[in-house]
Amino acid sequence: MDLSLYLVTDRPLSRGRPIDEIVSAAIAGGVTTIQLREKDASTAEFLDLALRVRSITRESGVTFIVNDRLDIALASDADGIHVGQDDMPADLARRLIGPGKILGVTAADAEQVEAAVAAGADYIGCNAVFATPTKTDTGIPQGIAGLAGLVRTSPVPVVAIGGINAANAAEVLSTGVAGIAVVSAIIAADDPEMAARELKQITDR
Repeated sequence: MDLSLYLVTDRPLSRGRPIDEIVSAAIAGGVTTIQLREKDASTAEFLDLALRVRSITRESGVTFIVNDRLDIALASDADGIHVGQDDMPADLARRLIGPGKILGVTAADAEQVEAAVAAGADYIGCNAVFATPTKTDTGIPQGIAGLAGLVRTSPVPVVAIGGINAANAAEVLSTGVAGIAVVSAIIAADDPEMAARELKQITDR
């Protein structure tokens, strides 16, 4: 599980380009984990895409996570699932996926981190660091100081998300996070592979 450069997909930001093609380009640029997030797709559409992305990630050795949908994660043999505070309870998700799969849980404070770890979380996805149009339900952005505090309280790796791009990635990484999760910085980029490569150079430094 390499969380250093973590791509979360968002089809509305893809500018009409197929998500699996963007995923392939992003992996070529250095993305280490893919989270497939589909809020509006039918189950059949979601599964079809998940199977295609699973094939790509398996060939490249990149970790494949499905957002929220346990059925899709299991049917596509994903490496794991990521759940938020309003999704399936983390302890139930852990029981259903078993001990061999990865469980990521979104947390906004020390109490939520403690609960997520007790439920079996392998990593924590922080609440939004900066304001972002891709996640409008996360409350007030926690900023760099809030993120640093979350990292200090968590016994498992923390991945930062929310408005992260090449301009602020180094500052985010200075908090000690295990990695940065990006959405529009790659999905909406003119050249997703080059965008990923630029971010990978920053995470490597």
